[in-house]
Amino acid sequence: MRRKTELRGRAARLARLLPAGTGRAARTPFVVLIVVLLSGGLLTLLMLNSSLNEGSFELSKIEKQTTDLTDEEQALQREVSGYEDPGALERRAHGLGMVPGGDPAFISPDGTVRGVPGAPAPAPEPSPTPTATGGTTGPGGTATSGAGTPSASGTASHGTAGAGPEPTTSTLAR
Repeated sequence: MRRKTELRGRAARLARLLPAGTGRAARTPFVVLIVVLLSGGLLTLLMLNSSLNEGSFELSKIEKQTTDLTDEEQALQREVSGYEDPGALERRAHGLGMVPGGDPAFISPDGTVRGVPGAPAPAPEPSPTPTATGGTTGPGGTATSGAGTPSASGTASHGTAGAGPEPTTSTLAR
């Protein structure tokens, strides 16, 4: 038989604080708990990482879309600026048969007429601007062939494409 060795002094006092069993049964639930917590933490980190990557891809897609839309907006602004050019406005107006209005007269709220209205200038004969290909120049300087079909660039026809709504007699009288 084996005898239990007796401890003396400080070792004896410490031994009384520890349980008498081997401790295997008490360690198993603790180890299982630690493994479950670590596994849950790893799964949570994996899901969080996947979610962040998905958001990153979506952000990249939206940034590319924003860049494309900004480029399109700038191209449209350049096109509008070309139509707002006084020379382009005058060419389009002449193409529609409009003439300069002359001197205006104004009617004040009390009914008196201020100024003397001048007669509009007679409509000049349209003279198409020839291009290097022998066609004419449409709105915004795009070339059209003599029959009004699109040129090699395929952009304009009949000189009024993109000119907006045609003016009515009420808009011409203003």
